[in-house]
Amino acid sequence: MTPDDKTTPTGHRSAAADSRAAADTALLEAFGGVRGMVDTTVPGLVFVLLYTINRDIHLAAIAAISLTVLLAVARLVRKETLKHAFSGVFGVAFGAIFAMMSGDAKNFYLPGMLYTLGLAIAYILSAIFRFPLIGVLLGPMLKENLSWRTRNPGRFRAYTRSTWAWGLILLAKSAVLFPLYWWGDATQLGWVKVALGIPPFLLCVYLTWIFLAKAPPPIDVIAEMEAEEKAERERKSQVGNAADPVLSEWTDQIVSEARTESADRQPPRH
Repeated sequence: MTPDDKTTPTGHRSAAADSRAAADTALLEAFGGVRGMVDTTVPGLVFVLLYTINRDIHLAAIAAISLTVLLAVARLVRKETLKHAFSGVFGVAFGAIFAMMSGDAKNFYLPGMLYTLGLAIAYILSAIFRFPLIGVLLGPMLKENLSWRTRNPGRFRAYTRSTWAWGLILLAKSAVLFPLYWWGDATQLGWVKVALGIPPFLLCVYLTWIFLAKAPPPIDVIAEMEAEEKAERERKSQVGNAADPVLSEWTDQIVSEARTESADRQPPRH
């Protein structure tokens, strides 16, 4: 057994481990991680807590908006991504304005509930039409882009199953919340919505991680493109180097012939 034979399996295991670690990191980043859960859950908790205590929609709404803005500013100071913070700010702001204008505290939760329902439908439709959104979301982050659709059937199946999991879990969450919105009171809806904020999210992320852990590693199409460009540059360089001696010989021949012709044209000296 050669040294290469001994190191190759280890190299494969190391590459696979790096791929899994990158997938785990991308998965957490894509869905906001712990900070994303805080940004989306705590403002709603503040709203329902204050409304339960004093039944003042305006006070509860303003407190929720203020907290969301503070969370966004904290992200900005730490130079973290703001996409989840901004989505939280807009969601809370819409809900707060809607609740204050309508005078119904339940409307604070309606924009988020509609967003969840729309997202569930989008996940399910994308899985049905064989273009799973989880793959579309994670593909660029894992440098595989959409190669999983045609070149990696194992990952295609994993992304499809993950997308189905997200769609069905979010649909089940909507099936619990909307009856409470129609027939329950604001306090019941608020506490149930807070309770259903993190657990379904964690379940979706866990199932996605399970499906992807069992799937083949992603194909790094970015590395493939860079390797092809490097090979093309080397090929052109080799062609250019091979052509240089021929070109030099041809140039010397032309110069020599020109000198001979110039000498022949000179008049003889007496």
